[in-house]
Amino acid sequence: MSKFYARRRFSILTALTGLLASVALFNSPTASAALPTPVSASTARSYLSQLTVATENRTGYSRDLFPTWITISGTCNTREYILKRDGSNVVTDSACVAQSGSWYSPYDGATWSAASDVDIDHLVPLAEAWDSGASKWTTAQRQAFANDVTRPQLLAGTDNVNQSKGDQDPATWMPSRTAYRCTYVRAWVQVKYYYNLSVDSAEKSALTSYLSGC
Repeated sequence: MSKFYARRRFSILTALTGLLASVALFNSPTASAALPTPVSASTARSYLSQLTVATENRTGYSRDLFPTWITISGTCNTREYILKRDGSNVVTDSACVAQSGSWYSPYDGATWSAASDVDIDHLVPLAEAWDSGASKWTTAQRQAFANDVTRPQLLAGTDNVNQSKGDQDPATWMPSRTAYRCTYVRAWVQVKYYYNLSVDSAEKSALTSYLSGC
């Protein structure tokens, strides 16, 4: 092979490599999805030190005590609002129901193209909130918590991951993507602090440990 053709082949391969890298970068999902940015780790540690430590009590809990989903904007209820916020190229109908788009789940790193594969997760579960103080709230307060799109409390994620998480706190469940764990615990503490919810001893120990590495 002549030097001319060797150099030409090298240039073509270099160009193709650069193009593929650019495409990969363009298609890479953002790790944080669209969850409102939680407080910093140092602020979260400060908040955590101020939370009341108490034994949890689930007596009387029912999900129906936390009304969901409510109208957030126009024809969009909370679920559809979060699907639009967290998705890419989301197309909705006149009722704000997602017809197409893609959704990246920061908990497990999966990307979905069907809204039916996506759940809206309450980062601090409703039952967990009940256990740690929401049992004393009014229905209006519980509704506000269950539909809070301002704090880092609601995000779109893989449905079966959300179901496996259930009502667990960070002492027994964490996202499988280790890169997201710091964001997760910072958000968890921020939500608990904002709503003046308590933590149990195992939960506080786990949060302290994870935040120390943030």
